[in-house]
Amino acid sequence: MWTLRDYRPEDETSWLRCRVLGFLDTAYFDDVAVRKPQRDPGLEVVAVAGDQVVGLLDASIDGDQATIETVVVHPDHRRLGIAHALLDEISRRLAVRGVRQIDAWTRDDARTLDWYAGQGFVEEMRYLHVYASTPEEAAFAGREGLLPRSGFFHAWLEQEDELRAEFRRVHVCRRFVRSVSETGVGEDAMHGRLE
Repeated sequence: MWTLRDYRPEDETSWLRCRVLGFLDTAYFDDVAVRKPQRDPGLEVVAVAGDQVVGLLDASIDGDQATIETVVVHPDHRRLGIAHALLDEISRRLAVRGVRQIDAWTRDDARTLDWYAGQGFVEEMRYLHVYASTPEEAAFAGREGLLPRSGFFHAWLEQEDELRAEFRRVHVCRRFVRSVSETGVGEDAMHGRLE
């Protein structure tokens, strides 16, 4: 059994562990945080089982728009409705604050893309994340006195074929949007409860 509640500072270690393990089998496998970024109070929700964070969703607000900064579920607790419940809870909180639209940026993981589509999100735009993972790939960015070993770049989608031929790691980054008023989970589907 799990419950939803606000993030607490004492959750940080468990929050970080859940995030790392949840991202490990995704295109964000190397997006490791060693400290939890601070977000708006009330927009950091966790699912806990006992004293362990098993799911989390952090959002930020800019006017009547919000962005999902992180949403992830621990691999041992997937397919229990946790992400669904986290999104519904954060959507309710955003609506109270006058937010009309929520967006999320993600990469090319089929499971993740399917989840966003299933939650009513629609893809609005896309571009490329390009990683220069070897010194040879990063060499073009060099300048006197610097020896680049790696790099991370944004690029336009029109360059995808060319960049995939040159770099081993290229991801399509997508922006999904959804009205905050759209909720997709009834109380019976949550498999947990709100605290």
